[in-house]
Amino acid sequence: MAGSAAAGFTLAIALIAAIGAQNAFVLRQGLRREHVLPVVAVCAASDALLIALGIAGMGSATAEHPAALTAVRWFGAAFLLGYAVLAARRALRPGALSPADRPPATLGATLLACLAFTYLNPHVYLDTVLLLGGVARQHPHHWVFGAGAALASAVWFTTIGVAAHRLAPVLARPAAWRIVDGVVALVMVAVAANLLLG
Repeated sequence: MAGSAAAGFTLAIALIAAIGAQNAFVLRQGLRREHVLPVVAVCAASDALLIALGIAGMGSATAEHPAALTAVRWFGAAFLLGYAVLAARRALRPGALSPADRPPATLGATLLACLAFTYLNPHVYLDTVLLLGGVARQHPHHWVFGAGAALASAVWFTTIGVAAHRLAPVLARPAAWRIVDGVVALVMVAVAANLLLG
């Protein structure tokens, strides 16, 4: 059983650690020290739910309806490109880059954005529902494998959310935020292009 949990943890970390839209969003929230714990909780809980759905068999059902994934892909790409434009505007306007210069986003707006980054990204379904769920079903203790994968997600998002807080003093200058938002914009465009062309 421990081997299944370790295998799930390792595979999930390998899939989640790639820089993507969701990771960039969590990192930015951590840097701004804005609703970090709720964002981490939503990301980890969403991954756990999707992994469980994959283990329960939703992966095979999803594979039989590619039109649903195509629709999510287009909506997701549009959302990511919109967010990239907002990040690029922040990068081009130094006055909007310092956290003290504007009020924090509301918890509701932040969680809605977090849910959009999570559920409008087809890669989430491919990685968690299809891949992790499918691999888990090959293990004799597939729910233990899934628990290991869910733990990896929780550890990863907590780490980047909290570790970003330590970088905040370094990023207190508008020029540093210009770089952060510029990188976020590029990541969003790259992920959206991958969704549209993949």
